[in-house]
Amino acid sequence: MASFNKVLLMGNLTRDIELKYTPSNQAVANIGLAVNRRFKSRDGEAREETVFVDCEAWGRTAEVMNQYLNKGRPVFIEGRLKLDQWQDKDGSNRSKLRVVVENFQFIDSRGGPGGQDPVGSSSAPGRTGQPNHEPIPEDDIPF
Repeated sequence: MASFNKVLLMGNLTRDIELKYTPSNQAVANIGLAVNRRFKSRDGEAREETVFVDCEAWGRTAEVMNQYLNKGRPVFIEGRLKLDQWQDKDGSNRSKLRVVVENFQFIDSRGGPGGQDPVGSSSAPGRTGQPNHEPIPEDDIPF
């Protein structure tokens, strides 16, 4: 049976990106995205609904997103759905859908740090040198 898992979202970041590193020095970013939908109700009233989506990015994509994006910035994300499953402290089974970012594009033209104006996607100029971070413990990673 054929399968296809592709998500395209455009919205605004709900918070600053949270960048962490795994014990193997792999960058992972947690991203909150708000996607608005405007529509007219049956009685003709203009309405709006907002969907909040949790996303994650890995590797260089995570680092570039962290460097150039912050709360409120619009972004276009291309990715795939992933189901995280775990047991909470009470032993209850929990699950959550999230989007794994495979590519992204800047929507606005505001410049990045130092006046740089990244364009396009995750090919924007990156940081130099080693990241300054503390690895997160493996048992803190929910996947």
